[in-house]
Amino acid sequence: MNNNYCVIMGGGIGTRFWPFSRESRPKQFLDFFGVGRSLLQMTFDRFADFIPIENILVVTNKMYADLVKEQLPLIREDHILLEPERRNTAPCIAYASYHIKACNPDANIVVTPSDHLILKEDQFISDLKKGLEFTSKNDALVTLGIKPNRPETSYGYIQGGDITNDGFTKVKTFTEKPDLALAKLFVDSGEFFWNSGMFIWNVDTILNAMRKYMPEMTDEFDKYIHCFNTPEETDVIYDQFPKCPTISIDYGVMEKADNVYMLCVNFGWADLGTWGSIFDIATKDQSNNAILETKVLLYESENNIIEIDNKDRIAVIQGLSDYIIAESGNVLMICKKKDEDKIKQFMADAFLKYGDNYK
Repeated sequence: MNNNYCVIMGGGIGTRFWPFSRESRPKQFLDFFGVGRSLLQMTFDRFADFIPIENILVVTNKMYADLVKEQLPLIREDHILLEPERRNTAPCIAYASYHIKACNPDANIVVTPSDHLILKEDQFISDLKKGLEFTSKNDALVTLGIKPNRPETSYGYIQGGDITNDGFTKVKTFTEKPDLALAKLFVDSGEFFWNSGMFIWNVDTILNAMRKYMPEMTDEFDKYIHCFNTPEETDVIYDQFPKCPTISIDYGVMEKADNVYMLCVNFGWADLGTWGSIFDIATKDQSNNAILETKVLLYESENNIIEIDNKDRIAVIQGLSDYIIAESGNVLMICKKKDEDKIKQFMADAFLKYGDNYK
C-alpha cells in the first residue's frame, strides 16, 4: 500500500481577488493565466505526478462540491470532504486527518493550499518526497520554508536554526506578517524563511499534536472516530464541525509544538493570494505593465496590472501608474496597488449597497 497522501485545502473565498474571485466561484476555480487549468486543477496535477490519485483529497465548503467534481473528475467522491461552515485551517486539517486515519493508519500526509504556483516542479517533487520520507521515520511536524528574495510584508516568517545536510532545521519561532522594517531585518539575518503554508507529517503525529494542543476540538471528533470513512461521517461532521474553533493550524498547533521542523526549499514558489502577487510573476510590457489575457491600449501608463474578462472588449487607459484595473461580470474596479488591502472592504461595501449580485 502506498502510504503517501495529499490534502488540498480548497474552501476559501479569495476576497482579495475580487471582482474576479466571487463567493459563487472563488479564485481556486479560476484560470488566471489562460492555460486551460484552474489553480485547483494545477495543484492537483502537480501532486498527481507523485502521489496516487486515489490518495488525493480535497477539503472544501459544501457550496463548492459541484465545482470540485466538475474540475477534478478523477477524484473519488468520498475524497471530496465538505465543510458545512468555514473554520480556518486547523478544523479543515483535523477533518481530513481523521478521515485518512480511518483509511490508512500509517499514512504520511502533505497538506497544501489550492492557490500556489510552483515554477520548478522537478525540484518540488524531489523536496516533497524528501519530506515524506522524513516524516515516515520521525515524530515530526514539517513546514516548508521558502528562502526569501525580498522583504515581504504579506507573508508569515519562520525562524530556523542551523540547516542540516539533509535540508531540515528545528523551528525556533513563527512571526505573522511583519512590518517592512522587521521584514528587512529578517531577510538580512539569513535565519528567516517565508511560511509557505504547506505541511508534511504522519497522520498519528498531527492527531497527537491536535489532541495535546486543541483538545476542545479533538475530544468531540474522538467520540465519533468509528464513524469516519463510513456513511455516518457526513452527519458527524455537519453536527460537530460548527462547534470547532475558528483558528489556523499555525496558531492552534505549530506555534506550540516542540517537534516542528522546517524543510528549506527553493522551487520557484508563489502564493497567489493578492493582485500584487500576480503582478510580481506576470510577464510585463516595456512600461512594466502586467496585462493578463486582455486587449488594451496604454498611454503614459506604467506599473499597472490589468485584467478584463470580456475578451472582446478593449481597455483604453491613459495616465495611470501603479494601479489594479480589473473588470469581471458586473464590477469594474480601479484601485491603487498600494491600497489593495482595502479590496475586502470594497467588496463588502458593494454587497451592502447593491446586493448579493456583487459579492
